[in-house]
Amino acid sequence: MQNENAYWLETLRLLGGCLLVWFVVSFGFGILLVDYLNQIRIGGFKLGFWFAQQGSIYSFLLIIIFYVRQMGRIDKKYANQDPPDREGVGK
Repeated sequence: MQNENAYWLETLRLLGGCLLVWFVVSFGFGILLVDYLNQIRIGGFKLGFWFAQQGSIYSFLLIIIFYVRQMGRIDKKYANQDPPDREGVGK
């Protein structure tokens, strides 16, 4: 039971962190801080515009890659124990 709780706690922390980064990049950089970031140019484009159009997508892809790798590590860490019981799944 304690291993199940540790597994889910680690998983939820990872998910919460990924969602926080996603929110900051997409909403914070793409909407809230757009005027400030537009003062900086990258490749001829304003940085705020870049985050709103492409940066959020690239960041989201990097978050997915990070999430998959971290979940693999978490799953390996808890692989020696019984997997968490998922009520109703596969029954």
